[in-house]
Amino acid sequence: MKKIIKFFFVGFTILSLIGCSGDKASQVEAEVTNKELILSTTTSTRDSGLLDYILGDFTEKTDIEVKVIAVGTGKALQMGQDGEADVLLVHAKASEEAFVADGYGTERFDVMYNDFVLVGPSNDEAKLKSDSPNDIVESFKSLFISNTKFISRGDDSGTNKKELAIWGLAELDPLDKEFYLSAGKGMGDVLLMADELYAYTLTDRATYLSMKDNIESEIIVENDDLLFNQYGVIPVNPELNEFINYDGALAFVNWILSEDTQKMIGNYGTEKFGMPLFTPNAK
Repeated sequence: MKKIIKFFFVGFTILSLIGCSGDKASQVEAEVTNKELILSTTTSTRDSGLLDYILGDFTEKTDIEVKVIAVGTGKALQMGQDGEADVLLVHAKASEEAFVADGYGTERFDVMYNDFVLVGPSNDEAKLKSDSPNDIVESFKSLFISNTKFISRGDDSGTNKKELAIWGLAELDPLDKEFYLSAGKGMGDVLLMADELYAYTLTDRATYLSMKDNIESEIIVENDDLLFNQYGVIPVNPELNEFINYDGALAFVNWILSEDTQKMIGNYGTEKFGMPLFTPNAK
């Protein structure tokens, strides 16, 4: 019964914070005594430059310093499960919902989205641009049949989860094939590898756009509904251990879902790339 009451209180607290505005929100943030927050997030939020763009505002408003640990979504969720992070910003919705359902997080909120794209060498040896420019499943089938080199993140990240789901929809298993290379690295490193090896890879659009001036790889397949890429924020359940900065996590959730921060997210990339790298969609 005590645990049930605590979960009810936690859920009520989050909803109260999300509804806060003006002086009340400032008061909540001022009451946070632990001024260091561990954010476990994906390499895409770091490599795209988004975190550098927005986190200073959070620290200025709350006096809370954010320690960013950028890993694949699978590792980020595991860190949360192990009580090694205070709040998560990740992009594998089904896994995030399972994380909350299992009691490791108190609630999950949509924050923003972008999309995945398949990039490859400019000569597009697999002829995907002409044959299946908006069909990612057919493009994966073509890569498989033609044994065209493909670099996988191979790190249980949100991108890796999406890639494996697409192979599943294509009813193909590339894992033991010679053309398929599993890197076990973050998105930026994999884009560089694919560029050097004239290979194809799946990437979030934001990281690609942030790096496109330094690589020759081009977007080959895009604008397929299957490539939608939603990000969510989750405070870690404070019952996991006494060191979790739950008040700081709630302040972070309140801030990232706020109108001002959502506008910042929506503006990021417009000046440099001519388009936003993420679309905010907090409710």
